[in-house]
Amino acid sequence: MGIRRMWLGLTVAAMGLSLGTGCMSPSPEAEARLAALEAEGEELDTALDSIEVRLLGNQAMLQTWQELGRRHQEVTQLHCQTSDAHLVAMMKHYNKQEEKGRQLRRRRSGVAAVDSTVLTSGKASKRRNN
Repeated sequence: MGIRRMWLGLTVAAMGLSLGTGCMSPSPEAEARLAALEAEGEELDTALDSIEVRLLGNQAMLQTWQELGRRHQEVTQLHCQTSDAHLVAMMKHYNKQEEKGRQLRRRRSGVAAVDSTVLTSGKASKRRNN
């Protein structure tokens, strides 16, 4: 009986190896399930590809906005530097114009005072009616 058991063990081992290595064809249910899994995998790949495209687009947009923000900051800083000097120059010019206006008013008021003394000096002009 030792040899029969040995042949039986070898036969069972050979059957296990042949079944384990795929010598038998899979059942139709397993093939249908495999096809469904492959189709689902392709759908997931398509969905992931679209998500990847959106993420890359959003990342590019974010980088663009960050670059625009950085440039805006530089332009704002430059504008503040130049506008300060411009405003100081405008204030100097405004003060200069105010001073000129004051001097003109003083001159005019002095001329008017001289003219009023001349007119009120007692010499009246004669008017004739035609």
